[in-house]
Amino acid sequence: MKTHIHFLSAAWLGLALPLMAKGAEDPRPPEVDPSPAKNKVQIALLLDTSNSMDGLIDQAKTQLWKVVNTFTDAKRDGEPPRIEVALYEYGNNNLSVDNQWVRQVQPLTRDLDSLSKSLFSLKTNGGEEYCGAVIQRSLSDLRWDDAKDTYKVIFIAGNEPFTQGSVDARKACKEALAKGVTVNTIHCGSREEGMSGSWHDGAALGGGKFMVINQDRAIVSVPAPQDKRISELNLELNKTYLGYGKDGAAGAARQQEADRDADANAKSGAASSRIAAKTGTNYSNTSWDLVDAWREKKVDPAKLADSAVPAAMRDLKPEERTAYVEKTAKARADIQEQIRTLNREREAFVAEEMKKQAVKGDKTLDEALVEATREQATALGYTFAK
Repeated sequence: MKTHIHFLSAAWLGLALPLMAKGAEDPRPPEVDPSPAKNKVQIALLLDTSNSMDGLIDQAKTQLWKVVNTFTDAKRDGEPPRIEVALYEYGNNNLSVDNQWVRQVQPLTRDLDSLSKSLFSLKTNGGEEYCGAVIQRSLSDLRWDDAKDTYKVIFIAGNEPFTQGSVDARKACKEALAKGVTVNTIHCGSREEGMSGSWHDGAALGGGKFMVINQDRAIVSVPAPQDKRISELNLELNKTYLGYGKDGAAGAARQQEADRDADANAKSGAASSRIAAKTGTNYSNTSWDLVDAWREKKVDPAKLADSAVPAAMRDLKPEERTAYVEKTAKARADIQEQIRTLNREREAFVAEEMKKQAVKGDKTLDEALVEATREQATALGYTFAK
């Protein structure tokens, strides 16, 4: 939008990352795991952060975990997928005109806590929304997997005409499809406006779905009797994370911050969805957590220097360190299973309550993402739990 400038509330700004230089890119190297995976899912979220898109950003940051949970019980050939997610913002006056108002916020990454932090850092400002430019950037920047059966997908959400800017958006969508990347378009507004603004054309040329959402619809979750115990177990779960190496303390801090952000948005279901996500294989912290790193065979605890292991392990012999990590991994698995059981009970309770309330409104961002990913991943051979 190009009307009056709005910013996120002061409370949200307090969660923001330090302001980057105008138009600057995230200086961190890509965190995508280069190791091969039989089943890989790569999702790029391209979000309009121009004026009046506060609702869209709010839905994105509070519903991230629900989207991740879509793949919690998904399998192909008996194996779960490995999810990588990238994030771009576009159409914001705080960005650089030289980059056509586009910024890569996160490369394809498995670090979901960092992704959550980045989403909470976004703020809106009036600008020019160039869909073609941001799609083109995501195609050239990201390390898209070469395998033909990898589910590679772009979700672009915004509200201005799809064809704005010097980069031909229709051509960019065709290039994406030729690269094996599906483009789904999400118009924030009415279907008629989305059609006249060519959002439908983008999805048609990109092999994806054209969807419309109400970005200003408030997402309200139903409180459930299981919530208290799930929250208590989450605290116990966090105790099983063993920060190691130079990133140990920072990783643990990001985890705590993401928990706090989710708790602050518990009314939208963010807290319960995040905790559920922490029980799945796609909540992986191999860069800083010794249990995940050991489980994925990236680190041998017995070979780490004393300074690289948690304080509780420094007086242990090498073989005792491995046993300590194994014991912690088992404790984590036990807690995760308790949470999964409670979460299934919670979901059944919520489903019944929603039937009683019979509340049905316009589609929201998370609903659009879940609907498209399930349909498209199923076409590539994935099966989902009912």
